[in-house]
Amino acid sequence: YRIPDLAFNGTVLEAVTSRLDFDRLDPTHREQLLSFYNSFLKCTCKDNPFCGCPEKAFAREIIELRENGLDHRQIAAYLLDEYGIDVYPADLLSFLEETVHELEALRDIARLQQKNILLEHTEEHIALIER
Repeated sequence: YRIPDLAFNGTVLEAVTSRLDFDRLDPTHREQLLSFYNSFLKCTCKDNPFCGCPEKAFAREIIELRENGLDHRQIAAYLLDEYGIDVYPADLLSFLEETVHELEALRDIARLQQKNILLEHTEEHIALIER
């Protein structure tokens, strides 16, 4: 099988969820695709896998890996090993930087609206990502 390069491309999502013969894959690719499916494609949305949940779950995975202490290079290595997804470490760094900017905006709004719990949570996430 030739698997397209973009993990969340419609062709890949359709193949993984409906027509891919997992038994014909080598053990490594089979395990990676099963991990990908279990981690990102198990939602109950009517439009699954085209509902946006896979992309959100993937973003959440990257953020959680960073918050648990992995740097962008380690995250890239983990994604390649676990899911067969090859991501440039610099792209991960850009994503994490953009995430911090969005959290800072959310923090500022929470401060203006006096939403103290939200303020604390955003500050905590910013600190964990930036460390």
